[in-house]
Amino acid sequence: MLVLEPLEGLVVLDEIQLMPELFPVLRVLVDQDPNFERRQFLILGSASPELLQRSSESLAGRVGYVEIGGFRLSDLDPGAMRRLWFRGGLPRAYLAKTDSAASLWHENYIRTFLEKDLPQIGLQLPATSMRQFWEMLAHNHGNVLNLAELGRSFGKNEMTVKRYAHLLQDALMVRLLQPWHDNGGKRLVQRPKIYVRDSGVLHRLLGIDNEELLARHIKVGASWEGFALECMIRAIGPDVRHFYFWATHSGAELDLLWERGGKRYGAEFKYGDAPGLTRSMLSARESLDLEHLWVVCPAGRKYPLNDGISVVPLEQWQPDRI
Repeated sequence: MLVLEPLEGLVVLDEIQLMPELFPVLRVLVDQDPNFERRQFLILGSASPELLQRSSESLAGRVGYVEIGGFRLSDLDPGAMRRLWFRGGLPRAYLAKTDSAASLWHENYIRTFLEKDLPQIGLQLPATSMRQFWEMLAHNHGNVLNLAELGRSFGKNEMTVKRYAHLLQDALMVRLLQPWHDNGGKRLVQRPKIYVRDSGVLHRLLGIDNEELLARHIKVGASWEGFALECMIRAIGPDVRHFYFWATHSGAELDLLWERGGKRYGAEFKYGDAPGLTRSMLSARESLDLEHLWVVCPAGRKYPLNDGISVVPLEQWQPDRI
C-alpha cells in the first residue's frame, strides 16, 4: 500500500500470479479513485483459474479482462501469412532471423512453461510427462477429443487427463472448441475438438522444423485449420464470446460457427487454392440457417460456390464486412 498509493498515471503490475495477495490492496486503491482520474492499473499475468477467481472476487465491477495473444494478420505486412502460420504469433519466434532460431526459441519456451509456469497454476506433474501429454494433444490437433482413449494412451484415468487438458486451456495453450447443440433431428457430435492455439508451438511439438517439412507433413491440413480458425476468432473480436463447431454422426460438419447480430455464420477451412462445393457445406448451410459460409483457403482468389457460400483466401477475409 505504501508503494502503490502515491503512484499516478498508468501503473503496470507484471507477473501478478506471483503475488495474488495484491488484489485486495488494488480494490482499496481503485475505490479511492473510482473514475480513474488519478491512475489506472494494468495487470499482466498467467491465466490460472485460481488467480482469475481471486481477482474477480476482489475486483468485481472494477476490472475488465483482455486476452493477449501473439501477432495477428492485421498487425503484419501483406504477404506475411505463411511465415506467421509456420512460426506462430509469439513475437520472438516470428521475428527470429532463421527458422532454426525460431524452433530453438519455441523449444526453450515450451520447457520453461512446463518447468516453471505450470507448477505455479497448480499442476504437480513431472515436466517430461506433461511434455508427452502435450505432444499427444498436438497429434490430435483438429480432432474430436476422446478422453477415454487419451487416458489409456497416457496411463491415466479419464478425469485426470480432462483436468490436464483444461489446465492447458486455462493457460491459453490449447483451445477446446465446443460442439453446437440444437433441438433438431440430426444426431450431433457432443465432444469438443482440441487445438494447440499457437501454430509455432504446434509445429515444435510435432517436430516440424521448416516450411518444406510442414508442406509434406500428415498434419498440414489440420495445422492450417487450427491456424486459420485462430486468425478468424481473433479478427472477429471480443463482441462474439462463443464459438463452436458443428458435426453430425452422418458425416456433415462445419469447422467454425458463431452468432452475431442475431445471425449465424460459418467457416470451413481447406488446405487448397481452389476448393469446390461439397454436400457437407450444403447440409451445414441449410441445417444451421447460415447467413453466409466462407470456405477459407491459404491463397488463390475469391469466388462464389453457391447461394450464401463462397471461397476466400484468409488474408482477404474481412470481419468488418459481416
